[in-house]
Formats: sequence, structure tokens, C-alpha cells
Amino acid sequence: MLFIINFILLSARILSLILVAYALMSWFPGAYQTSLGQLVLKISESILKPFRRLPLQFAGLDLTVYVAVLCIHFGSQWLVQILLSVLA
Repeated sequence: MLFIINFILLSARILSLILVAYALMSWFPGAYQTSLGQLVLKISESILKPFRRLPLQFAGLDLTVYVAVLCIHFGSQWLVQILLSVLA
């Protein structure tokens, strides 16, 4: 069970880092044209697609990535708590 919990937490960290990289790459023109940029773009867009439907743009700021990272964090913590309660 510990393996599953560690896998969930590691996956959440990796997805969060990919989303942060996606946000940072948007500041550099041509960053998405590289092979790494294409990989980050594909992974990020599949995660962000449900959040794009929500009105998360305020005063020229797009908070979609921030909300997605928060949901990943809280979702992973919630899953870990459920697994720990099953063990107890």
C-alpha cells in the first residue's frame, strides 16, 4: 500500500512540475517548438482542457494552471487520506 501512496504523491509532483514548466514556457517565444516543448504541451493541454471551460481569466491573468495545480495537490492528498483510512 505504501508503494501506491508514494506513486500517487510522486505523480502529483511530476504533473505539477509539468504544468509549471508549461506556464514558464509561455513567456519564451518558440519554446513550444522544441521536442521537449511539444511533450510538455501535449501533457499540459490534456490536463488543462477541463479547466479551460471555467471562467478563470481575471484582468488579463489566466489562473487555469494555478487552479489545476491546486486541484492536483488536493486531489492527491484526498486519495492518500482515503487509502490511509482503508488501512486503519
